[in-house]
Amino acid sequence: MNTYIEILKSLWQPFSQLWWIILPVAFYYLFKVAWADFIKDTWANSLEWTMLEVIPPNELERGPKPMEVIFMALSGVVVTFNCFEEWLQGKYTDKFSFELVSLGGEIHYYIRVQKKLKTLVESQVYAQYPGAEVFEVDDYIKKFPLVIPNKDWDAWGSDIILSQPDPFPIRTYDKFEEDITGTMVDPMAGFLELFASISPGQNLLWQMVVSPLPETWRKEQMKQVQKLAGRDTGDKRTILDDFLDVLSNIFAGLWGPVEFATTAKKSDQPLAFRLTPMESETLKGLETNLSKNFYKVKMRFLSVGKRENFDGALPTIFFGVLRQFNDLNSNNLRPDNTKTTAHFIATDARAQTMKRRLFNRYRKRNTDGNTVALSTTEFATIYHFPDMGVITPAVPRVESKKGTPPFNLPIE
Repeated sequence: MNTYIEILKSLWQPFSQLWWIILPVAFYYLFKVAWADFIKDTWANSLEWTMLEVIPPNELERGPKPMEVIFMALSGVVVTFNCFEEWLQGKYTDKFSFELVSLGGEIHYYIRVQKKLKTLVESQVYAQYPGAEVFEVDDYIKKFPLVIPNKDWDAWGSDIILSQPDPFPIRTYDKFEEDITGTMVDPMAGFLELFASISPGQNLLWQMVVSPLPETWRKEQMKQVQKLAGRDTGDKRTILDDFLDVLSNIFAGLWGPVEFATTAKKSDQPLAFRLTPMESETLKGLETNLSKNFYKVKMRFLSVGKRENFDGALPTIFFGVLRQFNDLNSNNLRPDNTKTTAHFIATDARAQTMKRRLFNRYRKRNTDGNTVALSTTEFATIYHFPDMGVITPAVPRVESKKGTPPFNLPIE
């Protein structure tokens, strides 16, 4: 016991002399985080939002490419703010929320957008999908209780993140192609069949809250290309790095194999000889992906339903279907550690708390927690309207084709 007291005394002595330095620094960082959350929430609450539902045309013969064009157009809302606007007013780049929802087996495509950007979204959807219909609807999340889980409702879900650094692409729609016929296999088919198969009282909610990233983000990520190509990334070396480098070369020179002057080092060889075929393919995909516009994406999935028939296997099936976007040589999507399960101590109470936090974040469409960066091609692969090859009856379709009246129609 005396030993612990002595340790506490030894710690208290320097703290009593330097508290006027330690406490202000600690409180500064705590205040900075708290203030950032407060001011951004204040700005978000001042914005006016609306919910749009998109019904795709019945005979859609186009793949995800038109959706990529829409995302490219929406990326034009990116804005950079000065310190005053960011830290005193809480302003941030406009966000969109793209959601695929199954309410008891009825599938809906929703886009939550600020009212000032409603016309932009509608015009882009009509431009790429002339036969589609866009309606302004009430927010479906209001149909659920404010707090889930409760005595009648249960939930399970998780945020979704990338396994590798953001610029490395997942499997995109141009890879979903049959070798023989050359036709594309729509990656949305598996999700739509799952979302359509659930029973009444069950709900599957897939949400992507996105905001476009500025080009400065892309410049920083180019270091991944330089690193993979074996080039200098421009990072500053410290004296310790140089010292360790000298030591490693000394020991390598003493006990390593003899190198003759005529032997070319691997780093001096052409890039085509230094990279394996798989590394070359990865480098090509990385450079191609970085040539696109990027979005900061908060992706989350929730299974919400009545307790009497809650199906706990649905999330497992969902993440199984999500694996089709995995490229093990590049990148893949996986659940984050925010999944709503707990182990060892107070498991039920902790699991309930995590479920409620995740549902509340979904309801507010915030971006708390880990986010990912997806290119417009990756985003369009994950979220697009199904082509006519997907015959799931639960997907609403525009039955009749609209057209403009003849220009020479007489007017009485």
